Amino acid sequence: MHKIKLSGFQLQVLISLCMYMGLLLLGFTISWSGPMIPKLQDLDQSPLSHKLTDTQVSLTGSLLYIGSIPGSYLVGWLSNFKGRKPCLLLGSLISMIGYILLLTTRNVPMLFIGRLLTGFSVGCIFLVVFVYLGEIASTSRRGTLLAIAGIFSTLSSMSLFSSATFFSYRGTTSVGLTFNIIFILGLLMIPESPMFHVLKGDDNAVKKTLQDLDRLDDLEKLIAAKQDYRTISNIKDWRDLFTLRNNRKALFRLTSINIFQQCSGVMAIMFFFPRIFELSGSKIEGNLGMIIIGCFQLMGSTVTPIFIEKIGRKVILTMSCAICSLSMFTLGLYFYLLDIENPGIQNVHWLPLVVLIFFFLGFDSGLAIIPSVLIGEMFTPNVRSCGSTLTITVSGLIGFLVTIVFGTIVNKVGPFVPFWFFSCTSALAFLFTIFFIPETKGKSLLEIQMDLGKK
Repeated sequence: MHKIKLSGFQLQVLISLCMYMGLLLLGFTISWSGPMIPKLQDLDQSPLSHKLTDTQVSLTGSLLYIGSIPGSYLVGWLSNFKGRKPCLLLGSLISMIGYILLLTTRNVPMLFIGRLLTGFSVGCIFLVVFVYLGEIASTSRRGTLLAIAGIFSTLSSMSLFSSATFFSYRGTTSVGLTFNIIFILGLLMIPESPMFHVLKGDDNAVKKTLQDLDRLDDLEKLIAAKQDYRTISNIKDWRDLFTLRNNRKALFRLTSINIFQQCSGVMAIMFFFPRIFELSGSKIEGNLGMIIIGCFQLMGSTVTPIFIEKIGRKVILTMSCAICSLSMFTLGLYFYLLDIENPGIQNVHWLPLVVLIFFFLGFDSGLAIIPSVLIGEMFTPNVRSCGSTLTITVSGLIGFLVTIVFGTIVNKVGPFVPFWFFSCTSALAFLFTIFFIPETKGKSLLEIQMDLGKK
């Protein structure tokens, strides 16, 4: 038998498909609690012997964020010493253990441990996937390959809510476990990142990997820059994160835009989606509504890879923030009029679904994916892992707080307050993007660093 020789482009695509399967798993894991909470509260479907309390419901959704923090710090340290690929394998194996616990759960502690472990894996995998994709992709293809990740994040939500509509708690959780197994099998076949070989000073491995990826044009630049990027201790990595101008600027911009991303309210909406539909007076069942919205999410996330290398990251992100802000303002206005019992609102119960369609269409076209694209582009290689770790830590904490606080505010004040808050933060993200987010279209990773290093 003859061994099939792939071109550099084909190899980049196959590696990217493996990473996309990881993102499919991540999206499924992050959104899991949305349709699963109602099943856990239905004793005919739940593997538990009793309904969850309000506190246990909130913890089931938010423990994932707590678990993601140590996961991201572990691989932030480990990826520069053992490589990107071993970290991805570690995260996927821990995820599999978490899914097995969720699948076989008989009590609340097992449920919580399962969510913590899957959250830990989210921190591991999310951090490395975008770093790895940014390092293996050619400059001309990097934006597209990173942006396509948004399509698979959308497909994960659609697959979750579709599975939850037709399958039981265990059946739906089994779908996530299946994604997990496929991802592990794919990881066994991918190479190590060329940038990790640069950090280790292995010129032969750098050349071999770049040759396989059809990126030999980058060889000279990487070899010449290796003395700047090589690291012998993680302490130096963290020091460089704060002492080098380009890394400080990247950290400020990426942390800020990821905070704005979490404060757009997307995770709170996903988690409380059935509750939002119930409060809105809509006659559409929550899971069906999410599937409908998912189709438009797919449209939004499909548009970005097509145009990202033509019109750039900044324009797409700006438009996305504007759409999110206007959508959340409109939804807040709807719930305010509903709260004061305005008679005219009774004729427009279809409005929340339409508004959420526009919100997710806008969010998935930009704010969902562009911050992650920038994570893969803006840090220097030796601090890319620890810089991404810190960014994800702050983002995770904000996501945890938003998810916890959202339910409390909705119950005590009304939904219009958090929706108007989400509108304001998206408007701030719009302004922040205009004044602080640089355009990285068509630039190599080294050129981006040079631009960030300028005053």
